[in-house]
Amino acid sequence: MEDGISKLQTKADQRLIADYYDDLSRSFDQRISEQDRVRIRKAFEFANEAHAGVKRKSGEPYIIHPIAVANIVSAEIGLGATSIIAAILHDVVEDTDYTLTDMENLFGAKVARIVDGLTKLSDEMTAQHDSKQAINFRKMLMTLSDDVRVILIKLADRLHNMRTLESMAPHKQLKIAAETLYIFAPLAHRLGLYAIKTELEDLSLKYKQPETYNLIKFRLHSQKERRDYLVDQFITPIQAELAKEGINFTISGRLKSIYSIWNKMQSKGVSFDEIYDLMAIRIVFRPNDSRSEKRQCFDILSLITDIYKPKPDRIRDWITIPKANGYEALHVTVMGPAGKWVEVQIRTERMDAIAERGFAAHYKYKGDSSAETELDRWLEKIREMLQNPESDALEFLDEFKMNLYSREIVVFTPKGKMVNLPKGATVTDFAYEIHTDLGNHCIGAKINHKLMPMSHVLSSGDQVEILTSKSQRPDIEWLKFITTAKAKSKIKQAFKLDKRQHLEQGREIIEEKLKAFNIKPTSDTLKKITAYYNLSNKDQLYAQIGMGFIDFNDIENILKSRRQSKLAKYWKLSFGKKENDEEVEFDLPDKKIDKKNTFILKENPEETNYTLAKCCQPIPGENVLGYLTSSNHVVIHKRNCPVANKLMSQHGDRIITAEWTKFKKRSYLTRLKMNGFDRVGIVSEITNIISKLNNINMRTVMFDTHDGIFEGELFLYIHNVEDLNKLIARLMKIKGIEQVERMERVED
Repeated sequence: MEDGISKLQTKADQRLIADYYDDLSRSFDQRISEQDRVRIRKAFEFANEAHAGVKRKSGEPYIIHPIAVANIVSAEIGLGATSIIAAILHDVVEDTDYTLTDMENLFGAKVARIVDGLTKLSDEMTAQHDSKQAINFRKMLMTLSDDVRVILIKLADRLHNMRTLESMAPHKQLKIAAETLYIFAPLAHRLGLYAIKTELEDLSLKYKQPETYNLIKFRLHSQKERRDYLVDQFITPIQAELAKEGINFTISGRLKSIYSIWNKMQSKGVSFDEIYDLMAIRIVFRPNDSRSEKRQCFDILSLITDIYKPKPDRIRDWITIPKANGYEALHVTVMGPAGKWVEVQIRTERMDAIAERGFAAHYKYKGDSSAETELDRWLEKIREMLQNPESDALEFLDEFKMNLYSREIVVFTPKGKMVNLPKGATVTDFAYEIHTDLGNHCIGAKINHKLMPMSHVLSSGDQVEILTSKSQRPDIEWLKFITTAKAKSKIKQAFKLDKRQHLEQGREIIEEKLKAFNIKPTSDTLKKITAYYNLSNKDQLYAQIGMGFIDFNDIENILKSRRQSKLAKYWKLSFGKKENDEEVEFDLPDKKIDKKNTFILKENPEETNYTLAKCCQPIPGENVLGYLTSSNHVVIHKRNCPVANKLMSQHGDRIITAEWTKFKKRSYLTRLKMNGFDRVGIVSEITNIISKLNNINMRTVMFDTHDGIFEGELFLYIHNVEDLNKLIARLMKIKGIEQVERMERVED
């Protein structure tokens, strides 16, 4: 795994290791007794000897990594001696000749159990078609369901790897960053580790899209002085009022993270300058023991809204109903000076500790067990998912991910019991959440006394009464509209899906369809179809079609579109040279693609070793990466494509870096959306600009005007992203145009 083995550590290495260990020691507080400090020292000396002479890619002694992970576990998460020892030892079994039995004999069963949960499976134990990433993650979660410390240490391990990612090869940086964004950042969020979640997201963006990351970072830095001035102006009257009331408090400005800013720019389609909530003001106070924390938080809220007018729809009470990850606070958005909306967060010291350190902070506040109970409920859901024998590792990873990051709603039973569900949950999800039998026999519900179908999406505050029938049985169609992993696993269990039977059915369906087109089901043909559906192998394709999850009529459309593409001037998918030989259109070049080198995208009509992904439709010049569907074929995705994110998280070993050459001949269909104030001649100006640009052709122009406002859509053929950006810049200079944006998905 690491290189540079030598017999002895140099004096410089020894000094560096001693400095890191001293940093770890300084993080200990009253949690760590003298006896525990001796145990930790013993673990350090053992691990140092076990890893002696091994170097990281950065050139540092390998032992630096476990010590740094232990420091994060101690200082940033706040765990105790057992976790610190396990963090120091977490790579010993995987990377040296020592065994779990050695760990147990030297450091006890608990430490050995945690280390086992953190140790990856060997290559021999993973099936040929399974994703190692997914299987290892499932193994880790099996231990998590018994001991949450496993995942907390794994998050610390991932955080240190992300902090030192610059020494890795570019394709590995992409894989690790995407995996972090897909699974580990949401996991930190779910466990309430806000600070770690934020850093993981920012570091992932830094390596996935360095230009975007650096641009936002620069903009934030350049506005710092003005921001500080506005914050001081805003908090001065609040400080005076809180001091007058004798409240012991701290007040500070919290800058929105780089990733959050980028995410909002993407989801809302706005520029950096249009994001109004770059700053939030946080008030953390020491409560008076004689009154409830909730009442004191609302008293402070009242003081603030006496000074600044609140935005009526932006008061969030996370104290009465805490978030599922234990987060408690009052949020209010108010109109501050200079006409800017400002979010204010009000917390007690206890709430603040939980917000930053998540469930680990509850060791300090054992009197309040509400959040631990919530954690127990979440762990119980994971146990149920792990017990489902039908789900393979990739399916499990998808279902687990589904329950991590979704925003939550609160609904009520007829007797007033509160139930937390992910946003988008349906009547059927609610039924399975209450009881499996209720889900299996559900036929609908009365929601707020109105009859609704099983597929109805619930809203926060709904009161739900499930209606059942003894004759009702689970239906495979339910899987198309339910959202929770629990409901999905229960339906699949009820069916006891026979994987072999579905594989055979899927194989027959595909072979029959291909036969109709005189195409043999060669491995390359199947790889193309598998890649189209973003699946990992042909068995998965057979199973999905056999179970009815993929409409096999789609295959007919794919094949038709591929036949047409040979005659099209503009790219859709190119597959070969001969027009009359159906099998040749799936032929691939013999030359293998080197994963370690950057894949160069050439503008060559004869090029058959890459295709552009339909999910994100990249155009030349955009930041892209490649996903190897075979040793000699690659699918090109945009770096911020959600499908690519998933592929990197499940099959990171197939990801390669990719770069465009200059594209000048072939054109790519692109859709622009625009709006602004209507005036005579504006459409003519827009079309004139496009027609004067030699390298852009119009396919369709559509405009709609109402009440003096126009909305328009342009379907254009362009050569590369540079030409597109020039066009957008020219269009934005037209008087009356307010916004021009590119829409991602386009059907030709």
